[in-house]
Amino acid sequence: MMEVKKLRAELVVDCKNQHGEGIFWNPADGLVWWTDIEGSALFLFDPVTSKSTSHKMPERVCCFAPRISGGLIVAYADRVVLLDQAMKEESLVTRFESNNPETRLNDGRTDRQGRLIVGGMNEVSGNADSSVICVDTDLNVRTIIEGVSCANSTCFTADGTTMFFADTPDREIVAFDYDTDSGSVSNRRMHVSFEDEPGLPDGSCVDAEGGVWNAEWEGHRVVRVAPDGTINRVIEVPVWKPTCCAFGGPDLDTLFITTSRLMSDDAALTKEPESGGLFAVKPGIRGVIDTPFNG
Repeated sequence: MMEVKKLRAELVVDCKNQHGEGIFWNPADGLVWWTDIEGSALFLFDPVTSKSTSHKMPERVCCFAPRISGGLIVAYADRVVLLDQAMKEESLVTRFESNNPETRLNDGRTDRQGRLIVGGMNEVSGNADSSVICVDTDLNVRTIIEGVSCANSTCFTADGTTMFFADTPDREIVAFDYDTDSGSVSNRRMHVSFEDEPGLPDGSCVDAEGGVWNAEWEGHRVVRVAPDGTINRVIEVPVWKPTCCAFGGPDLDTLFITTSRLMSDDAALTKEPESGGLFAVKPGIRGVIDTPFNG
């Protein structure tokens, strides 16, 4: 049996996010970016200087990505917009499931061609009645997965031909064949089951060796899923609710991990006061840079 290597993440920003999520490394400015969804704010961290800043947003940002032409593409709860570099002027790309007041956008990531793939969740009933959409570089929008309860873990192999995805309550990460020309998925299959894991699959990223790193919601850990579907590394996180992870830093050798204080009572927060912080670890593997949104 393959030995599972264990490491421990350390706190780098005690930001106490209500619900940290959607983290990525932006090589254009050398900063780690992430969102506090419930705090309606974006956060930035410079791993060289260890300085962090935040920007208050008008409402919940569920995920976002830099644009190759400058500014951001932002998935608010109910719509996707393009935001200018000053983060003031927005232009609407699409509304999301405006006929369903229970759903909102949640997890997303750009593919290797620079499209945004972003999925929704039903945050009221938990029904599997949301979807995953593809925002193409020409700003056309298509639904690529239906019947989703809580979209998470979206990430792509380095060559872009496989997309990983989790509908969190299903307790598994699945893989799809991904058509890099059309931005569509096919051949769904299970990549790894979380039935024996302490937590649920939340946000993911990939490394340069084909591994998928997943933050386990309510699991106190991030795990690496090897290309063969086995869990071969465990990053212990000293708080209950890791949410998402991304490789960053000048050498892409640091794994940054967002966490949450959402639905944690006073006793839990007293026990784990670093909840909602940004954590980091050097796991001995390098990451892969996400492609900026190319629209």
